[in-house]
Amino acid sequence: MKDIEISRPEKVLFPDDGITKSELARHYRRVAPRATPRLRGRALMMERHPDGIGGKPLMQKNVPDYFPDWVHTAELPKEGGTVRHAVCDNADTLVYLAGQACVTPHRWLSKTDRPDEPDLLVFDLDPSGDADFEDVRWAASCVGGLLEKVELPTQLMTTGSRGLHVIAALDRKSDFDTVRAFARRVSRLLVSRHPDRLTDEPRKADRGDRVYLDIQRNAYAQTAVAPYSVRARPGAPVATPVGWSELDDPGLRPDRWNVRNIGDRLREADPWARVSTRGRSVKAADRRLSDLL
Repeated sequence: MKDIEISRPEKVLFPDDGITKSELARHYRRVAPRATPRLRGRALMMERHPDGIGGKPLMQKNVPDYFPDWVHTAELPKEGGTVRHAVCDNADTLVYLAGQACVTPHRWLSKTDRPDEPDLLVFDLDPSGDADFEDVRWAASCVGGLLEKVELPTQLMTTGSRGLHVIAALDRKSDFDTVRAFARRVSRLLVSRHPDRLTDEPRKADRGDRVYLDIQRNAYAQTAVAPYSVRARPGAPVATPVGWSELDDPGLRPDRWNVRNIGDRLREADPWARVSTRGRSVKAADRRLSDLL
């Protein structure tokens, strides 16, 4: 463990709550035992707020030259060149990024050794219009239930924003186009079954009061908020893993946990520990999905 020097530690990043950069760094040190295993080997996009969450954010992919050598990086292709991404393989890196006012690390859905072959599939469930969190809970049960039927074990996470993520582990034997095509088939099937409650319309104006099944993150170089990341919202809510049994808990909200109460959550058993992390074949899942039609 390194002694990370935090510049301007008393800089207030969350003005409504008085949460400083040093408090943000303490959060990431505290959650690191659970957070880093879910970040290891993945490129990051850093959502930085050097002027606090009321200022203009920097959505930064490229690692600045002044980052220390012990922060692992990966040079990955982009259109017309490459990008050198930070890779968070240890707690010290999480703390260092907090010291750079990185409020929210967003992770790739593939690992740097095989960036074109994702090992994660993510459905981002987002309420639209007058839809509320009860609708999101119901949508999550629909998505999770269908993925279980095609033998893709799933994990559930609050986003710290408005919705939930349903996440499945993949075997890294399919490319992003194949994975996204499968996700689109799942979403279209669910929308066809529940057209009044679910939508896959990308335009907000066309969603009405339905829950949006967002699959767009399942693409090369796209990212999703990482587990235990802080969101740049009042109260400093934290994206938190939950168990499927908690979906019926009336106290469950997307912003239930934050940097000041996450410690209570960490004293409980890891809700994802009982979910198989062995990656499954999306091609086999797609065949099983066809059998359900």
